[in-house]
Formats: sequence, C-alpha cells, structure tokens
Amino acid sequence: MKARELAVMALLGAILHVSQVAMAFLPNIEPVSILVLVYTLTFGRRALTAIYAYVLLQGVTYGFGLWWFMYLYVWAVLYLVVRLLRKNDSVLVWAVVNALFGLAFGALCSLPYLLAGGIGTALAWWTSGLMFDILHCAGNFAMTLALYRPLMKVLKYLRAKVLCDM
Repeated sequence: MKARELAVMALLGAILHVSQVAMAFLPNIEPVSILVLVYTLTFGRRALTAIYAYVLLQGVTYGFGLWWFMYLYVWAVLYLVVRLLRKNDSVLVWAVVNALFGLAFGALCSLPYLLAGGIGTALAWWTSGLMFDILHCAGNFAMTLALYRPLMKVLKYLRAKVLCDM
C-alpha cells in the first residue's frame, strides 16, 4: 500500500471512530455500518485498513475488554458479506443487508461469551440486548436508504481524484 493510500485509509478509519463517538448517545444507532459498506464497495480489500484502524481506535478510547475482541471479527463479517454481494447496486438490497447485520450484531457479539461461559451465558447476553439489536437494525436500514448514494458519490470522487491509480 502506498503512503497516500495508507493516509486515506487511516483518515477513513478515524471518520468511522469519530462518527461512532458523535452518535454514542443514541443506543446502537451509528453510521459505522453504512460507512463500512461503502468503504468496502469503493476500496475493496484496502477498506480493511480503515476498518482495523477504527477497531484499534475503539480499543484505545474505550479499553481493550472482551467486547473489543468481538470487533476483531464482527466488522470483518460485514466486510465479507459486502464483498460477496459487491456487484449489486440496489439501495434497498444494501439497506436490507445492513439491517440484517444490525439485527445479527448481538448474536455475532455473543460468541466470546459462548467460549467464556458456555451456551447459557451467550444466550443470556444475546437476548438481553435484543431490543438494542432491533434499534440497530432500524437505524442501519434508515441510514443506508438515506446515505448510500451520497456516500458512494463522494467516495468514488475521492478514489478518482486522490487515489487516481487505484
């Protein structure tokens, strides 16, 4: 990765972090999912640099607890799903994908609890957060419908003008 690409990915990772912190007062309503989606569509595998810069910043800001290990794989799951469906350009399909990711977020995050405390602990952790997953689902759906096209336009411009050789 060239220095310019690395700098842009670091900046995009910082945008992920700042946008999450700015909206932290809302329960599970965050722009991170839509940003990961459009970063992945625009930059392909390079988006992983931005995603893991974000994960590192989250750990530095909030501490490296058990929750942080979830972030090591949960955002990669969204990245992989987007990569698999990358040929699609339907706003509605992406809104549904992001909504399902928000709904599944708690289940995905319960995996460390499965290892740490067994199936009962994982199920208790997951079900106690289902209302937050529903909010996450709705927020992701609405944000994707509203922001997908404008964000794709801006990121394609960035890729063409700043990272011309990608």
